[in-house]
Amino acid sequence: MSMLKDRLQILISPDQRRRLEAEAKRRGSSIATLVREAIDERYGATTMEDRLRAVDEIAALRGRFLTPAELEQLIAEEREAAAGPA
Repeated sequence: MSMLKDRLQILISPDQRRRLEAEAKRRGSSIATLVREAIDERYGATTMEDRLRAVDEIAALRGRFLTPAELEQLIAEEREAAAGPA
């Protein structure tokens, strides 16, 4: 699994911030996750190879159940890895 390690700072309008906060609250997610998802949707989705690797990694957990937060982190890490270097 990859780790999130690159920090990005951006400036957004108050309206954009309100929309992101509302959507994050609706999904029970973070603004950072929404931004990562938007980047993935706009600039490249996860490849089939990445998806198969993720399935293999999940299967290797051998019955260990993930908390929702752990699962969200795993998904975010896989998306970061699929996006590649900036």
